Amino acid sequence: MSISVFAYESQPIALRGLQGLATDYPELEFRGAATTSSDALDRLREAAADIVLVDHHTGLRTALQFVSDLRQLSPASNAVLWVQEQTDVDSLRAIQMGVRAVLRKTLPLAQMLECFRTVAAGNIWVEQSMDLNRQQSWRPSPKLTPREREIAVCVCRGMRNREIGERLAITPGTVKVHLMHIFEKTGVKDRFELAIHGRKLLGVDSGGSSNAGEAPVDAESFRVA
Repeated sequence: MSISVFAYESQPIALRGLQGLATDYPELEFRGAATTSSDALDRLREAAADIVLVDHHTGLRTALQFVSDLRQLSPASNAVLWVQEQTDVDSLRAIQMGVRAVLRKTLPLAQMLECFRTVAAGNIWVEQSMDLNRQQSWRPSPKLTPREREIAVCVCRGMRNREIGERLAITPGTVKVHLMHIFEKTGVKDRFELAIHGRKLLGVDSGGSSNAGEAPVDAESFRVA
């Protein structure tokens, strides 16, 4: 599967590195870059990309506004916040606002490729070292029903209760009940934690094709109600 990448990035040396990465890995297609948000949106209007790397050199608030604009312009594009360093709190906030991954520029190429592949498949990716301060409560190998596993996959893709209900032909209230059972069985505290760690924690394979409309995630997506 080919993965197209566009970069909203201020540092030319970083862009050269991206171009080299696309040359070394044929599955990646480098669609170009821009140094300003307006220029980036103009170019993405003409040629959308699967992955849009978003540098937050002008501040997190500006970067998240760009992500919001991108979601309106190109719902099929997945925003990846590309950072030098960032606190876990800001990373979680970014994901709640629609970012599909937070990727440090200093990570090895293997992890960057893992991030691209995960996000392009419609899933959320976070660095394994990211500390949510909750992992001690997880219960290993939870025995979920087939329906609960289906719902876990949908949550990993950032789908709301209404969207999950439509997908599985059940009511949003039934989805909520299933989610409460999943939380009870796994020790996961909420759907945000499930979305971030669901595949690893539950052994859920959420790969395969996904609709572009399933990708955007916002704070509402992580509420049980």
